[in-house]
Amino acid sequence: MSTPPSNPQTQPTSNAESSTSSGSTQLRPGQNTEEARKDRTLAEFLLMLDDYEPLIPNEVTDYYLQRVGFECDDVRLKRLLSLAAQKFVSDIAADAYQHARIRTNAAGGRARSNQTLGPAASRDKTRTTLTMDDLSAALSEYGINARKPEFYL
Repeated sequence: MSTPPSNPQTQPTSNAESSTSSGSTQLRPGQNTEEARKDRTLAEFLLMLDDYEPLIPNEVTDYYLQRVGFECDDVRLKRLLSLAAQKFVSDIAADAYQHARIRTNAAGGRARSNQTLGPAASRDKTRTTLTMDDLSAALSEYGINARKPEFYL
């Protein structure tokens, strides 16, 4: 007599597997203190937002939040969103600057070898111009397509 093949879904789990799966649903003793610390940190951060004035004015934030249908009377939350938008724009500008530096350093070796050295040449080495291509490359890292369609080029 042969036994039917066993179904892996109906087999009992070992003690090690059952202890890890049940342990993930139970609270650890230090977890409550960790959550209390995070809550305290969040409360302190929100209190700091009362005194912080973001670069993006509150009126501009209110306009765009109203435009997308977000209604909130908490000024701290609006400032937090302004701060997040400010960081997003700052990160994009920094990435675009890095793309421009890479572009100028890659093209600079050939172009600068023909120039005469002087005060104007030393100023050009430190000057970086951001182009739309640099900005498009930085925005593409964040999933934003800012390139012109081919028929406009």
